[in-house]
Amino acid sequence: MSYYKHHVFFCCNQRAEGESCCNNLGATEAQTYAKDRIGQLKLKGKGKIRVNKAGCMDRCDEGPIIVVYPEEIWYHYVDKEDIEEIIQEHLVQGRVVERLKI
Repeated sequence: MSYYKHHVFFCCNQRAEGESCCNNLGATEAQTYAKDRIGQLKLKGKGKIRVNKAGCMDRCDEGPIIVVYPEEIWYHYVDKEDIEEIIQEHLVQGRVVERLKI
């Protein structure tokens, strides 16, 4: 059994100026929002949800991106509304958000 029900990784890689990267598209702010929301919803901790920053996941051209384990579902997002939808639908309800899946 996994330590967390869901482990969410946000690519927060920062590449050199002019190169495509998730962090240039608001990844750090999105990760902070998700981590705070999981805390507000009291879903943080063992057997629940963990939200982490990650280095390059080598998909920056599709970014910004996150991956949710243990399901190994990759998502692209644009704004906080997309992150909130992933939280509510996937992390809370267990339903993959098909429109954001990559």
